[in-house]
Amino acid sequence: MSIQPSLTLNQKPAEIIGITATKEEDFPQWYQEVVVKAGMVEYYTEIAGLFVLRPLTMFIWSELRKWFQSHLDEMDIGEAAFPLFLGEKNLEVPVAIRPTSEAIMYPYYSKWIRSHRDLPLRLNQWNSVVRWETKQTTPFLRTREFLWQEGHTAHLTEEQAGIEVLEILELYAQLYEDLLAVPVVRGRKTENERFAGGYYTMTLEGYIPSNGRGIQGATSHCLGQNFSKMFDISVEDPAGSGRLYAWQNSWAFSTRVIGVMVMIHGDNKGLVLPPRVAQTQIVMVPVGINRKTSAEDKDRLLDQLYEMRKMLKKLGLRVEVDTREGYTPAWKFNDWEMKGVPLRMEFGPKDAKNHVVSFAVRHNNEKGTIPVAEIGPQATRLLEQIQKDMYDKANLAYSQHRKVIGNWDEVTPALDSKNVVLIPFCLDGKCEERIKQLTTKEDDLGDQGTASMGMKSLCIPFEQPGEIEEGRKCLNPECDKLAQKWTLFGRSY
Repeated sequence: MSIQPSLTLNQKPAEIIGITATKEEDFPQWYQEVVVKAGMVEYYTEIAGLFVLRPLTMFIWSELRKWFQSHLDEMDIGEAAFPLFLGEKNLEVPVAIRPTSEAIMYPYYSKWIRSHRDLPLRLNQWNSVVRWETKQTTPFLRTREFLWQEGHTAHLTEEQAGIEVLEILELYAQLYEDLLAVPVVRGRKTENERFAGGYYTMTLEGYIPSNGRGIQGATSHCLGQNFSKMFDISVEDPAGSGRLYAWQNSWAFSTRVIGVMVMIHGDNKGLVLPPRVAQTQIVMVPVGINRKTSAEDKDRLLDQLYEMRKMLKKLGLRVEVDTREGYTPAWKFNDWEMKGVPLRMEFGPKDAKNHVVSFAVRHNNEKGTIPVAEIGPQATRLLEQIQKDMYDKANLAYSQHRKVIGNWDEVTPALDSKNVVLIPFCLDGKCEERIKQLTTKEDDLGDQGTASMGMKSLCIPFEQPGEIEEGRKCLNPECDKLAQKWTLFGRSY
C-alpha cells in the first residue's frame, strides 16, 4: 500500500475537516486521511518519504518508550547512544547513515568484552534510522526515517541468549496487547524470513481485518556467533578450552506499532485510541449554553466542570475541558471523535440539575450518565473496560480470520475472504517460494494495479493447532516432503 500526499500545507482547514474516504471502500486513502487529519503526522514536503511526527504521535511513542524502558531497567539492560554515522569498514558498500547499528556498536563490544566476567553485555538505544532504499512510503508502516529502539546483547552461552530472546519477545507482546489493545501471534520465522545475518528470529505477527493482511509487529533475533566472529567479540573459555565467541542477540520495535494500532482500531469517524496510550483519555464538553444563558450560570457550569477535571486528574487521568469559542458542541464532538479520545463527557444545565454527567464511549458509541459524586471511580472503571473491549474486539476478528486449512483448494478462497491461513508445511525454502508463486493471481489486479500478491510465511506459531500426524505431506500440491509444522501464511505488508 503506497500512499501519496493529497493534502498540502496551503489547503485551508475547512477543506480537510472530517474523514471522507471509508475504511471499507478505500482503505489506503482512509488511512492517509486519518493519520493526517487527526493530527498524527504531516508530510514533510522538502524530501519525499519523510514525515513530521506531531505531538499526538509523540505522546503515544513516549508512553510506549517509558513502559518498555522500565522493563529494561528491571532486567539490568543499560541504555546507550552510539553515533549516527558509520565508516566504511566491514561494509560492502560505504554507507553514511546507519540503517542498523551493528557495524557501529560491535567494534566497541569487542573492545569492552575482555573476559567472561564482562558478559553478559546488554545495551539498548533509542534513535532514528534511515532506510533510503524505500521507494513507496506509508506513514508509520514504511518510511525512509523512523524512530525505534534497538537492543544488542552479548552472552557467554547459546542457552543464555535464547532465554533473553523469548523474554524480550514477550515484552513486545505485552506492549501490543496491554497498551495498544492489539492481538499478536507469537512465533518463529522460517529460514527464508529470518534476519539475514542471524541464527534464528522470533516474531510477533498482527492482522489487519480491513484488507486481510498480516503485518510483522516486532522481532527478537538470536544472531548466534556470526557477528562475534566478524568483529572478534570473544573471551577465554572459563572451563579452560580456548577462546569462545559470544552469542549475540538483537531486538527492535519501531513507530510501525502506531500504524498497526491505527489500522486495527480506527473507523470511518477517525482514530480510535486505547485509553492507556491516549494523550487525552477524557474530554469534557460544556453543552446547553446559549444566548439565553446568563454569565453567572455559564461560569457556575464551567466551575463545576473544572472541579470535576481537577478530581479526575488527581486520579492520574488525562482530561481536557473544551471551552473553545465559536464552535458548537456537535462540531466539538466530531473533532474529538476524529482524534480518537476514548471517553467524552458532556455537562449542561440539565445535567447539573440532576447531579450527573453524560458520557459517550468512542469505540462503540455506548452512552449513559454518571453521578457527579461517583465520577472518579466510574470514569476509571469505564476506561479500563474500554481498553479490554477494544482488545477483545480485535482479538475476535483475528481469531475468526485465522483459518486452519488442510486442503490446498481452500487456500486462495480463504485469502480472498481476508483470512490468514495455518497450513501443514515442510519448512523448505524453495517450497516456500513456490507457494508464494502458486498463490499469486496474475489476472486479479490489486490496489496498485499489480497482480494480487501471493501469500508468504508469517511465522511458525508457538501455539500449534495440533500435532502434525505421522505421514502427512506438505500442503503445497507440488511438494512431496513431509509436513514439519503448522505454519501461518498470508498476504502481508
